[in-house]
Amino acid sequence: MKKLLLIAAVASLSLSATAQKRVNLSTYNGTQVEKFAGQTCAVDVNRYILSGWNTLCLPMDVSADQLKAALGADYRLERLVAVEQSGREIILTFSDCKADGIKAGAPYILYFAGETGNKKLSLTTELTSNVKPLSFTTAEGVEVTMSGAAVKTDGRGKYGILAIDNSDARFTSVDGDKVFYATRCYVTTSGAGQYELKTRHTDSNEITGIADIAAADEVLDVFNLMGQRVAAGVRAADVNNLEPNIYVVKGRKILVK
Repeated sequence: MKKLLLIAAVASLSLSATAQKRVNLSTYNGTQVEKFAGQTCAVDVNRYILSGWNTLCLPMDVSADQLKAALGADYRLERLVAVEQSGREIILTFSDCKADGIKAGAPYILYFAGETGNKKLSLTTELTSNVKPLSFTTAEGVEVTMSGAAVKTDGRGKYGILAIDNSDARFTSVDGDKVFYATRCYVTTSGAGQYELKTRHTDSNEITGIADIAAADEVLDVFNLMGQRVAAGVRAADVNNLEPNIYVVKGRKILVK
């Protein structure tokens, strides 16, 4: 009898532990995922996805196959890879990364061609509370940062893709009474005043590495995506020491991370 009671107690504890590891991720206020750090959890995400452009930042990795199961095949996933500035205009360049899936804490833009509605992800995975912003500095010294909102976040001083105008991935200055709900992303800029942010898209197969087009000792001129020369007489081996961005060298786009 004691043995049966012991077995029953152990089973009850096991069921309780399993229940504690099921996480319904809030896409409104956010979830305190740090409570589950280091644990493998059964995670459910119900995220409202608009037809058109959305932003997305999740506290776990999601493979390309898992995204396809939730969204179908007709979507684009892109990450910020470069910024350029001309006066008060800043161009954000995004590159296709659909094949890589989503990395935990990283900010993305997502184009969905289907009908607006709730989309569900259910997977067993580890959660992270670490948001991983992407930051770039323009030649004029303005720092541009794209970050995800782990919790509902004040919109003041930030730029976002507005639900009422999301046919283009255009980041617009957000009014002071607006917020970013959890799992959405926003852009901030350093310095005073507002900028006009524009978006450029590039496919991953358009970008190559410097080693693929030039020998290490070859001397090159380097241009930004607006056609402005940003460096002259640079050894190919030193191109990767430039500020992270996309550059044009010998007519080819080069990504410096």
